[in-house]
Amino acid sequence: MRIVITGAKGLIGWHAHVRLHAANCAARFRGEAEPFEIVVLDHAGFDEDATLESALGAADGLLHFAGVNRASEAVVEAVNPAIARRLTDACRAAGAAPHIVYANSTHAAGDTTYGRSKRMAGEILSEATTRYTDLVLPHIFGEEARPFYNNVTATLIAQILAGETPSINPEGRVQLLHAGAAAQMAIDAVTDGATGRIDPEATDISVTALHEKLRGFHDNYSANIYPDLAVPFDRDLFNTYRAATYPDGWPRPLKLNSDARGTLFEAVKGGGGGQAFLSTTKPGVTRGDHFHLRKVERFLVIQGEAIIRVRKVISDEVWEYRVSGDVPAPVDMPTLHTHSIENVGETDLLTLFWTHELFDPAAPDTFADKVLK
Repeated sequence: MRIVITGAKGLIGWHAHVRLHAANCAARFRGEAEPFEIVVLDHAGFDEDATLESALGAADGLLHFAGVNRASEAVVEAVNPAIARRLTDACRAAGAAPHIVYANSTHAAGDTTYGRSKRMAGEILSEATTRYTDLVLPHIFGEEARPFYNNVTATLIAQILAGETPSINPEGRVQLLHAGAAAQMAIDAVTDGATGRIDPEATDISVTALHEKLRGFHDNYSANIYPDLAVPFDRDLFNTYRAATYPDGWPRPLKLNSDARGTLFEAVKGGGGGQAFLSTTKPGVTRGDHFHLRKVERFLVIQGEAIIRVRKVISDEVWEYRVSGDVPAPVDMPTLHTHSIENVGETDLLTLFWTHELFDPAAPDTFADKVLK
């Protein structure tokens, strides 16, 4: 199935790209054919008729996340409908009729400049195909959201990490939906053939309460305590917070309590349960090379020398963390980042791993993807 993504570098677009990539990774691991051909349309792709028509020509689905929400009122009102017209014109020129999923907004029901532009763009798209899904989204949060760019969750996290006290409207409220959930709904609409309007259920929360929850994450996590992760919203919000602590917030040295008998330290606290396991790794061997969409995971070397590598999925930059059992310091794995651990010492490596959930072979949330390409 050929899926075209516009706005793939944006928050929802990147999450959608990662999830399609994850499905392909899972299929490769099972020795099966990849289910998706993923085509990314960036700004340059809209400039050339031939490029645009080639991308859309054989498309089964078009996930339209591109748009403008921060510019002058005249630009915002004009550009979003213009992008929609450009796509529909290219579909007609290419003789294509993909299932179009449009990332609309709850603001489309209002009479703001942005709302009108989103509503007009939706009308243009809906008239161009018999397979149309109007995905009406509330405020989106998630890993890799840009702070100070129309995203209250990312902005609060950035201010907390910087030690700042945010200025909060005590009457302010937001309806929050994780970007991964929004992306999966868009993908499922195409694969399941679901058309019409979709209004995802969001979590209604005051901005004050959101800040308090994020501040609680920060204070406890700084003291090496995980929050209870049983509620999916809290798990997703915590993963969003964690993502903002990379790459510079790791490793995190632990407090060592040493005397003549030896050394005691606390490896993991909180988290509501989960699963811990140990592994030995021979010199020169690498473990991991996979990523997770939801799982919170900790690597803690307790004997030997290792390099932990982390790479944001659909990117090339690799972060490296040198760790040693002589100075125990965990590195937690951010979601949507592929990771590995290599024994670079001369003796066996002993590593403690912890995840917040029990391993489920039927839904492992583990996708093979080499860190070093």
